[in-house]
Amino acid sequence: MVKIKSVTKGSPACECGIVEGDTLVSINGHKIKDVLDYMYYAADVNIEIGIMRNGEEMTFTARKDEYDDLGLEFDTFLMDSKRRCSNNCVFCFIDQMPPNMRETLYFKDDDARLSFLQGNYVTLTNLKDEDIDRIIEMKLNINVSVHTTNPELRVKMMGNRFAGEKLKYIYRLAENGISLNCQVVCCPNLNDGDELRKTLHDLGELMPNISSMAVVPVGITKYRENLYPLTTFDKISAGETIDIIEEFQQEFLEKYNTRVVFPSDEFFLTAERELPEMGYYEDFPQFENGVGMLRSLIDEFENALEGAEYDGGERHITVATGYCPYPVIKGLCEKAENKFSGLKIDVMPIRNDFFGNTITVTGLITATDLISQLKGRDNGTELLISQSMLMQNSDIFLDDLTVSDIEKELDIKIKTTQNDGYELLDAILGI
Repeated sequence: MVKIKSVTKGSPACECGIVEGDTLVSINGHKIKDVLDYMYYAADVNIEIGIMRNGEEMTFTARKDEYDDLGLEFDTFLMDSKRRCSNNCVFCFIDQMPPNMRETLYFKDDDARLSFLQGNYVTLTNLKDEDIDRIIEMKLNINVSVHTTNPELRVKMMGNRFAGEKLKYIYRLAENGISLNCQVVCCPNLNDGDELRKTLHDLGELMPNISSMAVVPVGITKYRENLYPLTTFDKISAGETIDIIEEFQQEFLEKYNTRVVFPSDEFFLTAERELPEMGYYEDFPQFENGVGMLRSLIDEFENALEGAEYDGGERHITVATGYCPYPVIKGLCEKAENKFSGLKIDVMPIRNDFFGNTITVTGLITATDLISQLKGRDNGTELLISQSMLMQNSDIFLDDLTVSDIEKELDIKIKTTQNDGYELLDAILGI
């Protein structure tokens, strides 16, 4: 049962007489405990809604088009609280956060509902048999953080004595037709090398219900006191990991006509290898995991540049980026400068003093580091930054400073851009 916060005016729920303050009990005879139940059972055309009002159970009937919203609003999106992570992973980024940051940044979620609804990756360790039954019944395709298919190693890496046992859910879901996107956070000397080979082999056996796999390198900050001694990938080990992945890509291509598994862009940059061409990434199934982002950016930018015109005269701007993608961003900006003589673009790689210089991605750059490293220099008339530096749907950085804070400190206008080559070129040209 879930209390109704409000009812949308003119909605099917409103028209049939449901009001704010009622408690939702059931839909078409099915008890409702959270948003998944609500969305699944409310998709029908003819709906009987069980309501509790002032201690009395009541039934209302609504008609609507299939999949149209019923019109009920609740206190939280999930209709109950997020499920906390029950693991203690050796690579957990939250355990490596600086102290005294806002409380929400330290919350660890591991909620299978958010996997379906928002694309979050989940470990399955806090699920029970009945949760798996519901996923199968509702035919919910989900994203799973696997890391390794070695049960003992999974227990060690995830700090959860049930982590190895819960691997069975991956097989059960796949055997029942659920499509799984899988993720491996790869840690040198733990789940790389032969252990990675085993993981890719085992998951490959579940095809075609493994939709994709991403292998991403572990991120290590300077805040690792009393934590497992991890190391980062270097040029040699990153190259070796790419080679292992490409062995399996070839095998999967021959068997299933798809590569299935992909290394993140960071592996290629660390190994100092050329990024693959667009076709390598197929339909970009692991884009949000940093797989193919840079290739997409390059091709979009170059396509946009080919047909671009610029008559804005002299224009001097600065583009701030992380150390990892710096060579790519620098190369693109040089191409724009070569085509348009009036452009001057300073591409500034921002050292991550906040988290430590082992963190080289753009998305973890803070306002503090931007200010300290750009203050006192001639940044031109505009500073371009990636939207990935900011909290979703906000202008707030991880260190709680805002875009306007930087604008005041540096006395410069800031423009944010998505990971889109067309948008980046427009921003460079001031369009």
